[in-house]
Amino acid sequence: MIYAAYQAQADLLDPLRSAARVSRRMMNTAWGAGWGAGFVHQNALLRNITAALEMFERVSLSHSRPAFGIGTVEVGNREVEVIEEVVARLPFGSLLHFRKDVDQPQPRILVVAPLSGHFATLLHGTVKTLLPENDVYITDWHNARDVPLSEGAFGFDDYVEHVIRFLEIIGPGAHALAVCQPCVQVLAATAVMAQEDNPATPHSITLMAGPVDTRINPTKVNELATSKSMDWFEKNLISTVPPGFPGVGRRVYPGFVQVGAFMAMNMDRHIKAHVELFENLAMGEHAKADTAKNFYDEYFAVLDLAAEFYLETIRKVFQEHDLPRGELTYRGEKIDFRAIRRTALLTVEGERDDICAVGQTVAAQDICSSLRPHLRRHHMQAGVGHYGVFSGRRWQGQVYPLVRNHILAAED
Repeated sequence: MIYAAYQAQADLLDPLRSAARVSRRMMNTAWGAGWGAGFVHQNALLRNITAALEMFERVSLSHSRPAFGIGTVEVGNREVEVIEEVVARLPFGSLLHFRKDVDQPQPRILVVAPLSGHFATLLHGTVKTLLPENDVYITDWHNARDVPLSEGAFGFDDYVEHVIRFLEIIGPGAHALAVCQPCVQVLAATAVMAQEDNPATPHSITLMAGPVDTRINPTKVNELATSKSMDWFEKNLISTVPPGFPGVGRRVYPGFVQVGAFMAMNMDRHIKAHVELFENLAMGEHAKADTAKNFYDEYFAVLDLAAEFYLETIRKVFQEHDLPRGELTYRGEKIDFRAIRRTALLTVEGERDDICAVGQTVAAQDICSSLRPHLRRHHMQAGVGHYGVFSGRRWQGQVYPLVRNHILAAED
């Protein structure tokens, strides 16, 4: 019922948003033709009207993956074309490669994107920073509402299996970088591969702002996960994809619910950002407005999670803490994290992270107890919240150089 009600509302508002878009463009075109191109921008009332129309036009969610849009990157002293190519396509996710024509081989790195309501393009800034010096791949997760029921379920173990298969496709000698939620799955995949002496076991893993041990410094996210029963989550947050989509009948945790929950955590900040966006549009401050619009275009592009994966993650990671208790399993067998002996480990946390608090990610250092000291490193980035760990100026200037050195040190 939740999904059907949401979709009915979205279908009802779509024509109104289209009308707002047409009206705004007509105003600019008509007044531009009649009184000069700058007439609307010189009239405060008209600027406010067009700003209001654009704000209404933007109040919507997208369920399609935005483009990464990284056409070129500077390698050394020359501009190099970047070509996105799908190396492998599985029902619930694809392995996307940012191919470049460079003179020297670069470290191959798999960026494991979170599956938590947003598309992999949320890591656009992460990828763009990595690209000049690395051969970058990323897990491009699919929207569960677009996956037919005939493709089966997608649970926690299936996610781990995807990471293993993608690393095998990339080949021996690769590195893995996990952002947020998949830190647990990447750690699990690495241990499983090490146990099996898999030649594609990554040479290094970088775990950034992930919920390895959520018993430490619990955040609002952690408290919500532990304050309700599994029954509650299933009855209140899981919905069924309505007719009109390839995945009709599939049980999912809707992306619009997840984004709503994230926004509720910092509602004052989002309201302030939208007030500032309106003011910038009304004042003709297009550069400032574009920065906010680009962020929210990405933030409001949402995907649905398969119900199995969402519920198993809540239970295993947030309620029962299987990983730090040594009880995490893969395909029914307990995972032995002591098997990780040759994969270098870097953990990164943000001082102001209110999603994965300080202490939750560095816990991986103790879990990987067989690693010798020279293969372990931890960094706590001062002055950043969750997103600042993997995007923005401090990621580019302070965190990434540590990641680069970690990867290079683990190269053969």
